[in-house]
Amino acid sequence: MEENLNIKESNNVCLLAKNIVKIFPGTKALDNVTFKVYKGKVNALIGENGAGKSTLMKILAGIERPTEGKLFLDNKEIELRSPIDAEKNGIGMIHQEINFFPDLTIEQNMFMGVEEKKNSILVNRKTQKEKCNKILAELGHPFDVEKKMGELSVGQQQIVEIARHLLQPNLKILIMDEPTSSLTVAEVSILFKLINRLKERGISIIYISHRLEEIMEISDYITVLRDGEKVAEDLTKNVNISWIISNMVGSEKQYKKREKNFDIKTENILEVENLSLKKNNNNFVLKDISLKLKRGEILGIYGLLGSGRTELLECIMGVNTKFTGSIKLEGKFIKIKNIAQQIKNGFAMVPEDRQKDGLIQTLNIAKNISLSSLNRFSKFGILRNKEEDLNIDKMINSLRIKLADKSLPILSLSGGNQQKVIIGKDLLTMPKVLLLDEPTRGIDVAAKSDVYEIIDNLAKEGISIIVVSSELEEILNISDRVVVFSNGRLTGEFVGNEITKEALVEASYKGLVNVN
Repeated sequence: MEENLNIKESNNVCLLAKNIVKIFPGTKALDNVTFKVYKGKVNALIGENGAGKSTLMKILAGIERPTEGKLFLDNKEIELRSPIDAEKNGIGMIHQEINFFPDLTIEQNMFMGVEEKKNSILVNRKTQKEKCNKILAELGHPFDVEKKMGELSVGQQQIVEIARHLLQPNLKILIMDEPTSSLTVAEVSILFKLINRLKERGISIIYISHRLEEIMEISDYITVLRDGEKVAEDLTKNVNISWIISNMVGSEKQYKKREKNFDIKTENILEVENLSLKKNNNNFVLKDISLKLKRGEILGIYGLLGSGRTELLECIMGVNTKFTGSIKLEGKFIKIKNIAQQIKNGFAMVPEDRQKDGLIQTLNIAKNISLSSLNRFSKFGILRNKEEDLNIDKMINSLRIKLADKSLPILSLSGGNQQKVIIGKDLLTMPKVLLLDEPTRGIDVAAKSDVYEIIDNLAKEGISIIVVSSELEEILNISDRVVVFSNGRLTGEFVGNEITKEALVEASYKGLVNVN
């Protein structure tokens, strides 16, 4: 907490985000957050998925603007209207997914958009190469700057990205978002040495990571966000991993809990056995995943971003068919070819990104609801409009979708009602297994309550449901049983009184940290 910080160091704040509020439609992402960045230190920002870390960093990088609050750099108020404004003020950001041109050289990538010119037309390649070589040598990594970026390892690409930001003559603060998520142990060691070199130059680092042991090793200060609020901050030397976890988890307001069935006697409707999925670089996204789902059961899947949760649902749904292992439906092996076949087999999925993957924004509300079930309402290629309308109306009423007219554009609805439309679209396909990926993301509390009630009622009707969620409270509230993923592996299975916040968080870090 503030009172635990050394007074001398507390006065060494180079960047202050004061009383920051950020409101998006239907949700308050940040609520009166004050965040301090100390000069020449590694300032770690920690929180569960959805805690507000990325939103705060986007504000500091000029990508988003706060609804309320002020930013101060070296005790002077600044206003960041764009990433260019942030760079002019000496703030750079390295995103989790590095953007570069793989077929261009290191030198060309480093100077993209800020080329050195001989005159108003020609690029001064000689000067660019000299500057690249100088910066990379200072960082201890003198690469061949004529090598193509696509030929470098992920760790080397990250070093080049850091060097690119050092081209800013006044770089003061560098934001690193999950910088080690794709690095080997050796590359992490190199990165940490590089961070220490940056600190020696007086550059401040804002470091975001789910890897708690890394945080304890590399950071000087820790700030914890939870549900859009700052709940704790301290010197790293004053805290431990248990302190971090307890502040991340907290004691949030409880949702009204459904009556769960921890001892479901029904048969297995879905069986996944030894499912593995590899990336293009041959690393595993999923490794030997085996799980079972009973009829009428709600199975929660919890884990950190990148743990493989979404990828599992995509394999089951036929979005990605390049996996190994087997899947049984009602005791019979099924060969998954595509999404359409899986819909016929009795599967349906509510995707994580409803705007991109769940809705057709050019269609109206009614057409979005019936989109996946048109074969039910057509014969010999002719659509039976009356039957389609009756089923659409039935779904609108049963899900309590609030609308003025079903012929209105889908974007006329609130986020919560858009989500109900996607659920309704899936239910019209009459699924046996419903896959829900972050079903309440970006919707308000009242809409969340409605979605929970819908999920509960569907389970009572015998539909089997898998729910992926980053919200601990949500998983605790609606799941009969919970499995936890970490680094593409199943690291825990919990039922009944075993399902606790602490148990789920600890299991989600297995393979990343030792929390014992």
